[in-house]
Amino acid sequence: MLGVGAAGPLAAASDEWGGSMDGVADGERDAWAVLAAIDGLGPVGLAALLARYRSGGAILAEATAPGAIARLMVTPPLERSDGRAGRQPIGMDVATAIADAVQHRAAILERIRELGIRVVTLDGSNYPARLAAVALPPHVLFVTGAVEALSRPRAVAVVGTRRPTTSGRATSARIAHALVASHATVVSGLAFGIDGAAHEATVRAGGTTVAVIGGGHARLGPRAHARLAEAILASGGAVVSELAPDVEPTHGTFPRRNRIISGLASATVVVEAPARSGALITASWAMEQGRDCFVVPGPLDAPASAGCLALLRELGGEVRVVVGIPQLIADLGFAGPADGDGHGPARSEQVAAAALEGLGVTERAVAHELLAGRRTVDEVVAMTGLAVATVLATLALLERRGLVAGRYGRYRPDGSLLGVVSLPRPR
Repeated sequence: MLGVGAAGPLAAASDEWGGSMDGVADGERDAWAVLAAIDGLGPVGLAALLARYRSGGAILAEATAPGAIARLMVTPPLERSDGRAGRQPIGMDVATAIADAVQHRAAILERIRELGIRVVTLDGSNYPARLAAVALPPHVLFVTGAVEALSRPRAVAVVGTRRPTTSGRATSARIAHALVASHATVVSGLAFGIDGAAHEATVRAGGTTVAVIGGGHARLGPRAHARLAEAILASGGAVVSELAPDVEPTHGTFPRRNRIISGLASATVVVEAPARSGALITASWAMEQGRDCFVVPGPLDAPASAGCLALLRELGGEVRVVVGIPQLIADLGFAGPADGDGHGPARSEQVAAAALEGLGVTERAVAHELLAGRRTVDEVVAMTGLAVATVLATLALLERRGLVAGRYGRYRPDGSLLGVVSLPRPR
């Protein structure tokens, strides 16, 4: 049985993976990794299970008990924002798969370890704050390379068609070079075309780039980009998936991948996109997530630009046109110097300190624990010694001020606290 505090096969690699430095116990990280590997258990279902059982370890422990499948199937749906009842999250197939995963957990975890994949959980302090702020973010990220590359202060997604024009590839590369010069991380999808051009240009310019893939790491595609993926890792970047290592990419996994591309970035730039393009899905995700979306216009009647022109025509009030590379950098707010060396949170910490200036000792204490990786009321109570009612009231206050976001009984920094590494513990 895999309990909350149980040491799984990954525990021995805790230092290599970042270990308990992310504030998550090894056994709980193992449990989330096993749950993320279950076919059919998506973010909605896992969120519903966590809301009911409070931890990944408890979910797997329940799956070993008699009658577990029937009990898992009556997991209540999450409350929808419109107040209506949600879809029943756990069917018999998924409940059976959870019980089966418990029997194979050692093999699942060993597979992750042998591929050198690091597991980053939504409850961990090293989970990228920008992605955590979107609706139903992936509970688990499987990462090779530098996890910290996912959380650099400046990050922009550059996406587009798999069949670009020569001009489109050149434009993608120019944008990537300008972003590197502005100390920004370039996020894309490792696909042929615009994505690959953006990654390649970033690596050549000595910058950092993050590739979000539509399958598992052992099924990385396209195969022709295997060397590009290696170059991304060698240059300090990362390759990311929310899917377990051996999951094959499908038409359905790429739209899910696209929400992560936009979620990891503060803005998305669409270089070329035909009328039907995955890049348009990424643009839609960006706008739904409240992120800026920039579109490079193209020649009239050019198939590679049809989607871009349609975006500008239909959503002109929501998307912004790219009229030049210097203008894009200015519109992104990158014309001035980056924080510190371009990779540090110095400016963010100043903003957070200012936001917290009007708060009392109790509010500061709770904010400190959230920044340290505590996610539940019980964890904050244990670390601060405050009463449960006091912590709940304080969290409500911080939510009203836009400094904390709460979902399904879990809380994390928001607003001015996003991206802050830590604040001094209140005395």
